[in-house]
Amino acid sequence: MSILADQYRRVCQRIQQACDESGRPADAVSLLAVSKFKPASMVRECYQQGQRQFGENYLQDAMEKIPALADLADIEWHFIGALQSNKTRTVAEHFDWLATLERDKIARRLNEQRPAGKAQLNVLIQVNISGEEQKSGVAVAEIAALAAVVESLPNLTLRGLMCVPEATSDESQLRGQFQQMKQLFNELQQHHSCVDTLSMGMSADLELAIAEGATQVRIGTDIFGARD
Repeated sequence: MSILADQYRRVCQRIQQACDESGRPADAVSLLAVSKFKPASMVRECYQQGQRQFGENYLQDAMEKIPALADLADIEWHFIGALQSNKTRTVAEHFDWLATLERDKIARRLNEQRPAGKAQLNVLIQVNISGEEQKSGVAVAEIAALAAVVESLPNLTLRGLMCVPEATSDESQLRGQFQQMKQLFNELQQHHSCVDTLSMGMSADLELAIAEGATQVRIGTDIFGARD
């Protein structure tokens, strides 16, 4: 077994165990493999282990991989980085998901630029759940308005919420932010029928995120190794 295959298996086991300990079914939580800065060959190897969802933070990096892996028909590409308005066309044309929506202008551009005949672009609203000034994401009070905009756009589908919580060693503080995200997610589900994804939790805190209701965790280094 290769190093990557072993690391991938270990991450899947952690997710399985966290689901078991939380009394949740194994298929309640999906894994988004964050493949930024890793070559197409590693993505292909991870795909061969059964992984289908891959997250990319940088468009230039992603666009070296996506064409190289075009033969993998059921691979899913998620853009999880900050998206500037002058880069929306690339996401609209080549990605299946955007996980970091925080402005209605971006939503409208993606809707206009999504190619005819291509499936709707799945969208997560990024929430600045910690309220940190330097952090991306909408304020809690802005979620409903942005969700309504997405819902009105025919080439987008609102699938849920995403957050990057505060970098803290205080587990109670982190748990509180995850719990608030779950409450916001539940409220969003009441008004938008396609909402099914709560993306929170990374390598260091995936167990806590799953315990508090995450339906997707984003793991990079623990699968692919440290950045070269």
